[in-house]
Amino acid sequence: MTPLRVRAKWRPSLGMIVVAVLLAVAALPLAGLFFFRLYENQLVRQTEAELIAQASVLAAAYADAVERLDPPPVLSPTPITSLAPEERFHPIEPALDLTSDDVLGARPAAVPATTTADPALQAVGAQIYAIARRAQDQMLAGVRVLDFNGTILAGAEEVGLSLAGVPEVAGALAGQYHAALRVRRSQHEPPPLYSISRGTGVRVFVALPVIAHTQDGDRVAGVIYASRTPNNIFRHLYGERRKVALAGGCILAVILIIAFVFSRTITRPIHQLVRQTRELGTRGLDEGPADAPHYGTREIALLSQSFHDMAQRLSDRSRYITTFAAHVSHELKSPLTGIQGAAELLHDDLEGEEAMPGPMDTEQRRRFLGNILADTRRLTALVQRLRDLAQADNPVRGGRTSLAAVWPELAAQFPRLALTARGEDAAVAMSAENVMILFSHLADNAGRHGATALDITVAFRDWAVVVTVADNGHGISPANRDRVFDAFFTTRRDSGGTGMGLHIVQSLLRAHGGDIRLGDAPESGGAVFEVTLPRA
Repeated sequence: MTPLRVRAKWRPSLGMIVVAVLLAVAALPLAGLFFFRLYENQLVRQTEAELIAQASVLAAAYADAVERLDPPPVLSPTPITSLAPEERFHPIEPALDLTSDDVLGARPAAVPATTTADPALQAVGAQIYAIARRAQDQMLAGVRVLDFNGTILAGAEEVGLSLAGVPEVAGALAGQYHAALRVRRSQHEPPPLYSISRGTGVRVFVALPVIAHTQDGDRVAGVIYASRTPNNIFRHLYGERRKVALAGGCILAVILIIAFVFSRTITRPIHQLVRQTRELGTRGLDEGPADAPHYGTREIALLSQSFHDMAQRLSDRSRYITTFAAHVSHELKSPLTGIQGAAELLHDDLEGEEAMPGPMDTEQRRRFLGNILADTRRLTALVQRLRDLAQADNPVRGGRTSLAAVWPELAAQFPRLALTARGEDAAVAMSAENVMILFSHLADNAGRHGATALDITVAFRDWAVVVTVADNGHGISPANRDRVFDAFFTTRRDSGGTGMGLHIVQSLLRAHGGDIRLGDAPESGGAVFEVTLPRA
């Protein structure tokens, strides 16, 4: 049989895999910076939601002030469709998306207005802007208060100019909320780290229409135009760059420690295990390992132990084969020698050799021929027992057999034995053929040692079925109790015993995970065997 060979191809070493994993772990924080865009988008949405809330409060105050003016001011000529009563609540959800929405250019500069603002609305706008101005320290938002034509009523130095041409403002003048992402104008150069981020250079703009209720319907009285730059994580990272560098150093130190632990607990023990297997192949098991191994982890220790156990089993098997071959040659040599000697004497007598003292009589020829036949029968029995042993050492495992169905067949096979079976029925994990081979050898052994009765008792013990087989034969002497399961040990060699029966039984049971032991002899005589079988 051709030995199995591992196909030669390039394979990464365990050290390479460990290094790759550690580098991947080290790269995770850097890769996470690019995934911060998702977090930045949440910051943009959060900023838009805050601006909507702030603008809604200012728009409500603006509309309330306009509705209190007497006489009512001139508002947008186009009325706004009123909402149905059941649609009284209409929250505005933030909808800007940093990953998909286009970032527009910087907000266009205000242009001269084409109409003059109503002084009454200018007064209202100044009041609303004063409120926004006082809250700006907490809101951090820039606010422009516009009339229904887009003219700035209040808001820094752009009062009197128009923003009607700005797209989001134009949409609000038509009575719809609009928001936009625009490039941020900054008087200061952003830090280099900000170039990684998309969200640091944008500003969120919201335009919320101010709807006033008049006798002629709902009309646009103006627009609250607010803007703010969203928060950004890189601002904090850049401000804490020394701490970030210290954290990076700590990560590198942790990586080195992990690499040392991996090397100590995985790579080094595996190399030691490889060296030990080579030593076992060259020096054998008796000398033991060259040095005290360090296994590192439980799994590698178990793997190493499995290697040692396998090597020990192979060594035991090799010694068993060597010893068995010596026993077989010895057992076969005796009858072969007897056959050869008797055949030579008969041949010499037939040829009339001068060395013969005289011709053999009929009785002598019959005796020599009897010896030849007896030795031939012994050789035949030995060969059959060797075949049974080979089958017992390598049986077909598995199967399911009810013991209650075996006893009648066993009694029919050995009619001279009065068989009695007691106990519950049990199913064992063995084929019916193997179960019959097992108990046939025990019954045959009992009959050849003078037994006339065989008492069988079945009981359960944990995972196994225990069958006690007792006979009323001659029994086993104390001197032979430790050798009854040895191959070729027999006390009936003169009557044709081969000494293989009980050894075959033991091999067959152990191959199925069972066992057999010699029990205490009863006072009335005979032998007792306790057979342990795997339960099905």
